[in-house]
Amino acid sequence: MTLQAAFAATLVDEWWRAGVRDAVVSPGSRSTPLALALAAMQPRMRVHVVLDERSAGFYAIGLALASNRPSVVLTTSGTAAAELHAAVVEAHQARVPMLVCTADRPPDLHHVGAPQTIVQSGLYGGAVRWAAEPGVVEGIPVSGWRSLASRAFAEATANVSGPGPVHLNLAFRDPLVAALDESLVPHGRDDGRPWHRAERAPGVVRRDLAAELNGRRGVIVAGRRCGRTTLGFLAEALQWPVLADARSLMRGTPNAVAAFDEVLRATSFPVETVLRIGEAPASKVLSEWLASVDGAEQIVVDPYGRWPDPERRADLVVHADPTSFCAELMDAVHPAPDGWLDGWLSAESVAQRAIDSVLAAHAEPTEPGIARALTSPALDPDVSLFVSSSMPIRDVEWYGHPSSPHRVHASRGANGIDGVVSTTLGLAAGAGPGAPVVGLLGDLAFLHDAGGLLGATERKLRCVLVVVDNGGGGIFSFLPQASALGHERFEQLFGTPQSTDLAGLAAAHGIATTRVEAMADLLPAVDAGLRAGGVHVLVVRTQREANVAVHEEMHAAVGRALA
Repeated sequence: MTLQAAFAATLVDEWWRAGVRDAVVSPGSRSTPLALALAAMQPRMRVHVVLDERSAGFYAIGLALASNRPSVVLTTSGTAAAELHAAVVEAHQARVPMLVCTADRPPDLHHVGAPQTIVQSGLYGGAVRWAAEPGVVEGIPVSGWRSLASRAFAEATANVSGPGPVHLNLAFRDPLVAALDESLVPHGRDDGRPWHRAERAPGVVRRDLAAELNGRRGVIVAGRRCGRTTLGFLAEALQWPVLADARSLMRGTPNAVAAFDEVLRATSFPVETVLRIGEAPASKVLSEWLASVDGAEQIVVDPYGRWPDPERRADLVVHADPTSFCAELMDAVHPAPDGWLDGWLSAESVAQRAIDSVLAAHAEPTEPGIARALTSPALDPDVSLFVSSSMPIRDVEWYGHPSSPHRVHASRGANGIDGVVSTTLGLAAGAGPGAPVVGLLGDLAFLHDAGGLLGATERKLRCVLVVVDNGGGGIFSFLPQASALGHERFEQLFGTPQSTDLAGLAAAHGIATTRVEAMADLLPAVDAGLRAGGVHVLVVRTQREANVAVHEEMHAAVGRALA
């Protein structure tokens, strides 16, 4: 058992050398050897104890979004390991690094009715970059301990498919508590270096591709991981507009068109080339436009060997790092015809004025107004914003402030509402002591991860959760089901009305809560919560039917202005 303790200590030391600084532990017995090794690394490595394993997985995603490095997530055996599956899928789809460690019974206790024992081999299927099941410690050569840990980190961060989750299923024997004999821990490499290092080399970019872009009337669609700095230079050189997703960090740059969803609803431009770079925005209008621009060449850039072309219209898929791709081409291209960019920027300006005009006429909270306020430069520019799926991310994408200085995050890997409270709190923990974080989520997403509130007040975070309470699933009111079904059936299956006292739920966890009744009160309430420190919940009441109406009002106003 001292060998088992040394094995666990070796894994943790090697992860520290590689750059791991956080571990999320869900309490359990079988995982004791690794939990003790992680705790012994404090304070150099922070240990976050999260009771619910499902919440723990999403908390680790938030940590990684803030720090760009993987955290260890540790669970005991059985259904505890299965609870991580949703977070593993999101990390896989969103390219978020994570070291998933599930404790297991030794092989001789499988298939004999031992308690808390399930088949954990291959538990997460194809949703991991790499998986290893090394067996009990006496069967693992000591010379391979550091290699196992180091390769796990390398696969999570530098895999050819991009960063993502790695699964180590670790079998531990009783007794699980043992003193550590440091002499059994194999020496690491000199100077604190990790055992292995791995790097992803940028894809080779064909410089002659510039000839396919020169002088064309083109558009750049920019999403998360678009290579912001060099993409800005390339857009300037081409004089092309950038249809900028809120997560792209391109909003506020000279060529950005933030209101692209509204612009594309109301106008058409004779596009010859579309360059798609970074993760796809949420807009269905944009997706339908990409599918319909006949005669336009479409070039998709992706660094991870994926085929991100749901419209099936790509003429060319380039597997290259976006930063390198843009840097290679930006001094080799010629600009579009005079007036091309000006036309797009004029439409952007007109659309933004129309949006402002509509929102100014509503003193009551509206969901587009909430999105615009939380991305406004009036809010501390150091704030990081986590936005839930469904309507919040769409409202931020469509109506977020065009000059937003904030870093925007969202779970757009699998596009689920799973774990958004936990992810937001993890983001706040990973952003560093005192770093301000605001979460924007709907009432159902809040309830779906209400367990994430457990222990939130003890985590020394600076986080405000803005919960839009529209009494159900607001996005479904925009879908054909709303008109195709009778009111009663629609409400039962899609509207999913809920009457939970959200403020009372937060208060039950000891979290300070404020109800926001007027649009003008939102930002002062957010500022007050951030200044006070800790975790605060703001509940903003809206109506689903009124939300549909204000969106339609926005579409009509922009359409008239652009006509």
